[in-house]
Amino acid sequence: MTERKKNEIVAELNEKLSALKNQDNTLLREAGKFAEKRDDLNARARSLRDEVLGLRNQRDELNSKVKELKQSRDERRVGIHEKLDEIKKLGEEHKLLAKRKPSQSHEVLQKEVESTDWTIQTTSLTLQEDKALVEKVKQLETQLSIYRKLEQLAKRIAQLRAETRAMKAETDHLHGQLTENAQKSQEIHKRMLEKIEESKTLKAEADNTHKQFLQAKEKTRPIREEMEALSNQIRQLNGEMREESQKERKESEDTLRQTLESKAREKLKRGEKLTWEEFQLLAERGITEQD
Repeated sequence: MTERKKNEIVAELNEKLSALKNQDNTLLREAGKFAEKRDDLNARARSLRDEVLGLRNQRDELNSKVKELKQSRDERRVGIHEKLDEIKKLGEEHKLLAKRKPSQSHEVLQKEVESTDWTIQTTSLTLQEDKALVEKVKQLETQLSIYRKLEQLAKRIAQLRAETRAMKAETDHLHGQLTENAQKSQEIHKRMLEKIEESKTLKAEADNTHKQFLQAKEKTRPIREEMEALSNQIRQLNGEMREESQKERKESEDTLRQTLESKAREKLKRGEKLTWEEFQLLAERGITEQD
């Protein structure tokens, strides 16, 4: 194969190699776009996961608060029931005791006790009269004790009812806070689930984009193999042409040397003076003017 033909082949191979490089660069740019998109999607997914973690912490804090409020509310509800049971019990006791209430009023009985005591203290009485009046005071005090017990029961019932109303107000307030925090927790939980789904969607899209990136990279493999094969062919042909060029140059140099040597020998035979180059050439051959 002539050098010209080889040069033509090398030029064709270089043209094909250039076209393959363009294809490879195009695919690499395409893969780069996929990689950039994938990284952006993964970054957004990570950001959403951070948001999810923050929302989960908020939700858990609210749930913990709801639990505490519920416990406080339930404790007060139990307290209210206990007080209502006590009110009911005291009310029944008041009702039964009221049936034993004396016919005379508390004021009348109190005045009668005071009057009788005064008589005992200020009047000279016989033992029998004194004893009778003391017995009367005891009977009056027994009747008055019913009024005092009824009054104590009424006060205790009133106190329990006031405490019950206060606890009911506290219970309603706690229930309101509980409901508000529970609603916030549900809203945050809903937002958290939405963020989770959005993150999953982005992650799935990122994974798909990564597959496209790998596919684009894979497309470059046969192209690069072909580029390598073409490069090897070009290197081989260039090497062959260099060898041939070197061979031709050597042959040309040898021919020139032989021509010069022949001329120098002729000049030497004729006794003509040699140039320095001709002398060196013949000297290399072991020929001198003396010969």
